Amino acid sequence: MENVNLTGQFLVAMPAMTDPYFAKSVTFICEHNADGAMGVVINRPIDMKLEALFKQVDLQLNDNPLAAQSVFLGGPVQLDRGFVLHQPEGDWNSTISINGNTALTTSKDILEAIANGQGPSKILITLGYAGWSAGQLEQEIAQNAWLTIEADITARDHLIFDLPHTNKVEAAMALLGLDFARFAEEAGHA
Repeated sequence: MENVNLTGQFLVAMPAMTDPYFAKSVTFICEHNADGAMGVVINRPIDMKLEALFKQVDLQLNDNPLAAQSVFLGGPVQLDRGFVLHQPEGDWNSTISINGNTALTTSKDILEAIANGQGPSKILITLGYAGWSAGQLEQEIAQNAWLTIEADITARDHLIFDLPHTNKVEAAMALLGLDFARFAEEAGHA
């Protein structure tokens, strides 16, 4: 798995994954290079809506329909920090471009723009992110902890921004023609 780049792909936790942050999760990989990988879990809403999150940073969403949208648990790293996965990319202070039109931003200017009705058209906001040191993710994949899924832009965007969180694991697996319910709890070895 040397020199593999999973940026812009999904990881689906295999059924044997017991880590409470990642069991039955779909993670979108935002960056993957020789130094490691980082991504955000896109199917774990927490008991917080965007309206409450924005109030915590002294911003008001008022009548914005986004106010009722859930905040997600992006992973176990920096749980006190917000990460905005969004489209279009835009020009924000702290942004990672992810294969084209999608980006991940951590600066408050994007939240201010969203509050003012001038933010990106599609957003998914998480607290925390998932991170792997150099070679760690590749090792976990080799140990059958994750299934990697590459999707075309349309399917990728639909999975991230349009589907209810309860449908994302099955939809990701369907991209490979697989049914998550049929996967065994443990991988077999010959």
